[in-house]
This record gives sequence, C-alpha cells and structure tokens, in this order.
Amino acid sequence: MKIINKFYPHALAIFGFVLVSLIYFYPVLQGKQISQSDIVQYTGMAKEQNDFRATDNAEPYWTNSAFGGMPTYQLGAKYPHDYIGAIDDALRFLPRPADYLFLYFLGFYGLMLVLKVDPLKAFFGALAFGLSTYMIIILGVGHNAKAHAIAYMPLVIAGFILVFQKKYILGGLLTLFATALEISANHFQMTYYLLIFLLILCAYFIYQQIKDKEYKAMLYSLGTLAVAGIFAIGANATNLLATTEYTDFSIRGKSELTFNPNGSKNETTSSMSRDYITEYSYGIMESFNLIAPRLFGGSNNEAVGKDSHMYEFMIGQGVPEAQATDFVSGMPTYWGDQPIVAAPAYIGAVVFFLAILAFFIDQRKIKYVFLSGAIIALILSWGKNFPVVTNFFIDYIPLYDKFRAVSSIQVVLELCFPVLAIMGLQSYFQLDKKLQWKALYETAILGLGIIIILFLSKSMFSFSGGSDAAYRESYGPDFVAALKLDRMSLYSADLLRSGFFMLLTGGILWFAMKDKLAQKTAIIIIGLIMVSDLFFVDKKYVSAKDFVRGSEVTMPFTETPADAQILKDTSNYRVFEVADLLGARASYFHKSIGGYSAVRPRRMQQLVDYQIAKNNIEILSMLNVKYVIQRDKEGNEFPTVNPDANGNAWFVSQVKIVSSPDQEMKALDSLDSKNVAVINNKDFKISGKAFATDSLARITLNSYKPNHLIYKSDNSNEGLAVFSEMYYKKGWNAYIDGKKTEHIRVDYVLRGLQIPAGKHTIEFKFEPQVIQTGSTITLVSGFGILLLLVAGVYFERKKIVQI
Repeated sequence: MKIINKFYPHALAIFGFVLVSLIYFYPVLQGKQISQSDIVQYTGMAKEQNDFRATDNAEPYWTNSAFGGMPTYQLGAKYPHDYIGAIDDALRFLPRPADYLFLYFLGFYGLMLVLKVDPLKAFFGALAFGLSTYMIIILGVGHNAKAHAIAYMPLVIAGFILVFQKKYILGGLLTLFATALEISANHFQMTYYLLIFLLILCAYFIYQQIKDKEYKAMLYSLGTLAVAGIFAIGANATNLLATTEYTDFSIRGKSELTFNPNGSKNETTSSMSRDYITEYSYGIMESFNLIAPRLFGGSNNEAVGKDSHMYEFMIGQGVPEAQATDFVSGMPTYWGDQPIVAAPAYIGAVVFFLAILAFFIDQRKIKYVFLSGAIIALILSWGKNFPVVTNFFIDYIPLYDKFRAVSSIQVVLELCFPVLAIMGLQSYFQLDKKLQWKALYETAILGLGIIIILFLSKSMFSFSGGSDAAYRESYGPDFVAALKLDRMSLYSADLLRSGFFMLLTGGILWFAMKDKLAQKTAIIIIGLIMVSDLFFVDKKYVSAKDFVRGSEVTMPFTETPADAQILKDTSNYRVFEVADLLGARASYFHKSIGGYSAVRPRRMQQLVDYQIAKNNIEILSMLNVKYVIQRDKEGNEFPTVNPDANGNAWFVSQVKIVSSPDQEMKALDSLDSKNVAVINNKDFKISGKAFATDSLARITLNSYKPNHLIYKSDNSNEGLAVFSEMYYKKGWNAYIDGKKTEHIRVDYVLRGLQIPAGKHTIEFKFEPQVIQTGSTITLVSGFGILLLLVAGVYFERKKIVQI
C-alpha cells in the first residue's frame, strides 16, 4: 500500500500529461496529422532515401535528389545499434505532435521532482513549460528535432543536480540516459545552448564545493558526469562522427574563397557571415513579449477580427464583408526586428509574476543559476542588437559561429522561468503570513509596475514595421495607418490582459494568506489560471485548423503537368526549378540541384551564388541539368530542355591547372566543360595536361542507385573522365574493373577519374568508413551502458536493504 501511495500521484500526473497532450492536439484521434511546413520540405528532401530504404531494406546514406548530391546524415538516416533511439521511440508513443508535447511535460516534471517540488505543483509547472508559446509554435511549423532536443533538456539538468547532491548512482544514470536522448534528438544547436546553461550550473556547484572544502565530492561529481557524458556520446557515436565529418563540407564550414560573388573581398572569418548568423535577432524592447504576447504585434500573420481598424478601412474602401473578414484573418501586425515571426515567445504573465515572487522569497541559492541562465540567454538572443556580446561569442567561443537564428537561445529562458515560478509558488506557502504579505506586495509592485510603465510608454513607440514602406507603396498610406492603429490596440489590450492575470494571481494568493482558500485549492486555481493564460494564446497560432488528412502529409506535393512531362524521360539527369531553388518540391519528383536544408553543401551553394545566379548556363550543363522548370506570366510551370547538358560522364581533352579555390571558381566563368576540366594542383595531382580523344570514345551509366553507380567506358586512349556527380572525399570510392582507384575533384564540385585505354567497368560506391567506426563504438557503448545500469540497480537496491 505504501508503494502504491508513493507512486500514485506520479502515475496520475503522467496520465494527466497524456490527456492534456491529446486534448490540445485532439485531431490526431481522428487520424489527422498536423501540416508542418518544415516537415513538408523534409519529406521532399528524404523521398529518394525513403524509397531506397523501402525497396532495398538498407540505408543509402547518400541522396542525389537535392543539391546535386549530399549525405543523408541530417535527413533522418538510420544507423546500426541505435539502442537509445529505441528507448526514445518507446517514450514517444503518442501520435505526433502530441508525443513531443508529452515529452515536454514529462521532462520538466522530472526536474521539478529533483528540486523537491510536490507532484501537484510539479504537474502545473510542467504544463506551463510545455505550453509556452514557443514550444507550441515550433511544433506547428515542424521544427520537430528542435522540440525533441528541448524536451530532454530538463532531465539532463535534473541529472546534473542529483550528481552534485551526491546521489552519484541515480544522478549518473539519469544524466547518462537523458544526455544520450538529448544528443539522439539531433538538434545540436539546442544541445549547445543547454551546454551553456550546464556550465553555469556546474560553476555554481563547484564554487559551493570549493567553499565548503568538499574536494572529494567535487571529484566524484565531475568523474560521474564525465563517465555519463562519455557513454552518452558513445551511444550516439555514429551520428556525431558522421555529422562532424560532413560539417566542413556544408555551409557551416568555412569558405575557402577570399572574394564575394560581387567581386569584393570576403572578410568573413566565421563559418557563416555575421548577417546570416544574426538575421533572427530579438529586439531588446521586443523582449517584453515574454510577458505580454502581442506587444510587438504578435506575428506576420495575425488575425485582428471585425473589431479592427483594418476591417473598418476595408469596408470603407467598398470591400464586401466576407472578403474583408477573410482579409483581416491574417494581417502583418508584427513590427519587431526579426524578418519573420510565426508567434511571440510568450512565457505567461502568471509564470512571470510567480518567478518574481521566487526572487523575493525563495531561500535556495540555486535560483540564481536559473536567473543567470535566463539573463544570459536573453542577452544572447538580442544578437545584432547587442553586438558587443554577440561579436565576442562569434569570435571567441568555440562552435558559436556554427549556428544561426540566435534568438532561439531563448529556449533556455523559457525553461528557467517556469522553474523559478514553481519555486516561488512552493516557497510562498512555506512563509509566515507577515512575510507572505510583504513578498506579495513587493512582487505586485514590480510586476504590475512593469505593465504600467509599458502602458504609459506607448507614445514612445512608432509601431512601424520593416515592410511598411512596401505596404504603403502597394496599398496606400491609409492602409498603413490602419495597420498601425491595430498594432497599438494589440499593444494596449495584451498589457491589460497580462496585468489582469497578475492581479488575479495575486488575489488568489492573498485569499490563501487570509485563510479564505485552502492551500491546495489555491494552488489548483493558480495552476489552472497559469495554464489557461498560455493555452488560449497558443490556440491563436496552432489549433485544429492546422491538421489535415494523413495522406496530405505523407504525400505533400502534387505532380504538375511539367513534372509529368519531365518524368517521361527515364534517363538519369538533373532538374533546376528556378522559382523554388531553396525548396524541396523538385527533390520530391526529380534529382534537383536545389533543395531545403540548413546544412546544404557549401560548394554547391557557391556555384549558385557565383555562377548560376549570373546565368552561366555552362554550369547547369556540367551538372547534367537537362530540364529547367520555369513559370509563365500566369504562374503556370513549364519545362525547358537544355540540349547542351553534358550527360552522366564524358572524356575531356585538356586540363586547366589552378592553385587555389579562388582560381578554381574564376576558371568556371568561361569554362568549356565538355572539353576542359579544372583541377586544383594544391589538392590533387594528375599525370599530363592533355589527353587524346576520338569520336568513338564514350562512357555510359549502366546502373543507378543513390549509393552505387556503374559505368561502362570504351576509349582507345587513356583518358580523364568527368562525372556529373558531387565529389565527397569521405565516403565515395571509385573502382576500375573491381580495383579500387583514387579519384579527384574537378570543376570545383565534380568527380574526375583517369581511366586506362580499352573497355572497363567503372563503379562508384558510397562506403563511408565513419558509419562502420561509429557503429562499433555505439555497440561497445551499448554494452557498457547495460553494465552500468545493472550495477547501478544492484548497488541502489543494496543501499535500500541496508537502510
């Protein structure tokens, strides 16, 4: 009975998490799926990989459907011995995206329990964390990997805290599994931001241990964390090694070119340009969106309704009511510093109020860790709006320049504030009533004071957005004037709304202090208010209307007449869709030189920027682009045939030797790719600069798989063959008549191979050693984790028996 009573509240909480997850995303119970823009793009990118997996029951680890060819390491590749992935799959048993929402709740609940919060408060704290608008909106747009990684953050923090609390076995095992799951989520930007917070957390505990002269405990703690970290990394070795290997090949690696497409000097020292890294920077004043959601207009597609100034303007212009109603259902009310915002990053007025309360009354010094984490995350999220700190991190902090959208570091803040809120709620009911009144008074003064100051400062803001000039030119000044008035209305309305929720929360706490409400009743009411506050804001941005039939998600693209016409050609070629180069639609149907990826191949992107964007058709020909999809004046697609496409492979007669990447790129400006190959002799050596060719020499592609290409060559002379396939050193191997032969990079991105005279079979096989190495490490780590788990359970049980 004692065991049942002990675990009953937790079982009830978990059941509650399942229920809330399914209620919020209830269309999943009808077999519907959420339409996520990023997942639509992923489906297009991964089509060839998934088809190969279905037909060959194996992983290709390479796809030719996007960017001319790239590894699938960041496209959902499945690796051998992924035992951590199996655990993750078991935890995500609900339909998507309810599974991620459930993970949010579960992870945060675990952290609350480690912080000695009772189940009821921990339950509402978990709901507040999971229903923070940023957590919901990333599910709406399809940032599943990001949501996945965020969900495991609280459990990693919980494991670290337990270890420093000298619960080495339990803490070590939790840290090991939580960290392994965190890495397995495969969103290294979120994991990197978590690491920044963990450094703050470790610094706090180490300082305490040094101050208390607990050097032995400090060594045990650091040793336990080191072992947990090593095995967690080992359990994900294949993915980590493959991603690390690919990074330098992608746009996250540093450019070798010293000049820009316009000819100016390239002075960028980071992996990506500062403008690209900081494009999504949170405005300093915009940060108050955290406590009043639409302070800066909400989103770029905000519904303002019939009571809006814009609706009145449209009716005044003679627009029919139905059309005006439809028009105001998605207005560009956002006027902050970021290019596109799908929803404000709102943490909740009640959460903010209770977090202030914690600052005044909670005696645990760990609150300063969460406060510091929130402040540092907020400052870093400002990006280009706070260049002193941002530039320092880009220039001197390892790996910081590998990630863009710096505003997303606010996830750390969005984790810290609910922690502080529940700490404040817990501490409040442990205080003497006189101290309760003092804390409540000070919290109300600060919280409501901020609301009042912002309300009175309304006249200081212009409410002008970055795109207003374009709207003024297209629709006239009266349109922009109406838009500004609606922005002002949203500003005032949401400040009043947040002030109301703070007053309501303060009132409930006051009634509890006066014994007019039982403590448990007050906690439940405050919890419901806190969750309702977030729930109704979330529903403005992600709701049932975003769900569609399952078939629309699994098959998101419709074949156009242009696609159908191209697909009649069953040979091997590439397609260039002009209007959607950075979209994955073409990749769903064809082998495209475009695609959708934040880690697209760097050299391919440079070909686009330095050559294709300047209408160098020869580059399309050497990439074997046989069809170009264009649009007419009515927006209808039509295919154009490129009669000069070079084909799958060809022999050249000459070699142009250069000695730097700059010279490689410039040589492409006027290259006759059918007869001349450009080779950088700093990287590759070749015997001879000229090759005898005759009209009968040929090389043909006889068999195609994304990871295995077979050619037949026939040439009376020794020749240099160029293949219209991407050169990727660490994985692709060339074979001539079954004998492995070195191949080289030519024409900046393609493969070249010297072939002896006569008839030969040429094979290219994608055989990445990194997969084999990583799989071995993962297997060994899996056995090690199993042994640690068995030993941990044994010693913990032994400890309980002794007690």
